[in-house]
Parts: sequence; structure tokens; C-alpha cells
Amino acid sequence: MARANPRHLGYRLLLANGLTVIGCLMLPAGMRQLSALGYLAMPWVLLFSLGARVEPGRWSRQRTRAYRLLAVLTFASSLGWYFTSAQESRAGLPLLVVWTLLVAWSCERLIRNLAKDRAISRDVLMGALAGYLLLGLAAGLLFAVLESLAPGSFVNTVATDVSLLHGAAGPAAKIFSLDFAELNYYAFITLTTTGYGDISPVTPQSQLLSVMVAVSGTVYLALVMGLLISRYTVQDAEEEIAEEREDS
Repeated sequence: MARANPRHLGYRLLLANGLTVIGCLMLPAGMRQLSALGYLAMPWVLLFSLGARVEPGRWSRQRTRAYRLLAVLTFASSLGWYFTSAQESRAGLPLLVVWTLLVAWSCERLIRNLAKDRAISRDVLMGALAGYLLLGLAAGLLFAVLESLAPGSFVNTVATDVSLLHGAAGPAAKIFSLDFAELNYYAFITLTTTGYGDISPVTPQSQLLSVMVAVSGTVYLALVMGLLISRYTVQDAEEEIAEEREDS
């Protein structure tokens, strides 16, 4: 029996983690806090999935060590932020920085890992999808962090009750009591550049962050689609050569 590729196992785990978080966000309001467990697990999932050296060499080894350290720092920052009072809004600033760096670096490592696969398989497609979900979920978390740093950064133009904007979170509530579902919904419609118009960024910081999310989604799709198309072309050409050899 062929041994499973560790890189492909990482793709599956990363996709399962993303789908689990999205599933938790779809639960009734009182159970959505379970998504916090998925977010806390995400740095460790990234560490397992993308923490191996992408290529040989001393520089690659140092980069891998730095990536692993960043994943651990992200977990520690996330843990502190989730259990911090909303009044202590500055606690979210380190998380905003480390999560941005970790996700950007993870996408770069994921694309480089996908480039190592010579043929398109189910696991490769799962890895590509996992990267896109990672961008959306990370954007939702960053929006939540920004909202805790500067309340009112995002406005729901449909909701009329302030409780619908911030869930049950009062001034002394825990950070993870914020309505992640609404912010993740906005993150994904921004990532896909859909823009229904029901939620709007109203501060310069939230507007620029939204632009960064939209651009990152477009760039990721362009890079991954180009990679997959090139691999499919090579795979198709190799199959045609193999068929010609069999016929001759």
C-alpha cells in the first residue's frame, strides 16, 4: 500500500479545519463561540501542513524556523486576545500584525507546495480550496480584531438595533463574544468581490483593510489558477505522449 504524501495530508487537514470553523459559524448564536476553538487550532494546523521545508538549503531551513516561530506567536496572541476584556482593545494590535504575516506567508508557502505537484489530483484541489478558505477566515478574524480596536469600523446598513451589530458583547464582554458570523460573512463577500452592500466599512482603516482582502483574493486566484492550468496542460501533454508510445 502506497504511503500517503505528508504534504497532501496537510492539505486535507487545512481544508477540514476551515470547513469546521465555517460550520461552527453557521450554528445558533449561543454556539458560535465554538469557532474560537477552530481559530485557535489554525496556527497548529498551518504548522503541521506548511511547517516543513519547501526546498533544501540553509536559507530555507532558517525561513522554516522563522515560520514555525511565527505560528507559535500567533497562537499565543490569539489565546490572549480571545480571553481579554473588550475594554482592553489594544490587546488586539499584536494579533492583527502576526495574523496578517502568518496568513500571507502561509499562502506563499502553500502556492510553492502546490507547484511541487506535477499532476492535478484531488488533494491538490483540496489544497487550493483550503488556501482560499484560509484567506476568508483570516480576514474575518482581522475584521473582528479591528472592530475591537475601533468599534464602529463596520456598519450594517440593514440592521437597526445595535445589538445586531455587536451580538451580545457589552463593554466588559469577552472578545470572542463578538458576532464572528457577521464579520466572516462580510470577509468572504469582500474576498470574492461580491459586495451585497448590507455591511460597509466606514473608517479609513476598515476600508483599506477591505481593499487588501479583495486584492489578496484576486491575486491568490490568479496565481493558483495559473498554476493549475499549467499543470493540467503538462499532464495532458504527458498523457498524449504516453498514448502515442502505446499505439506505436
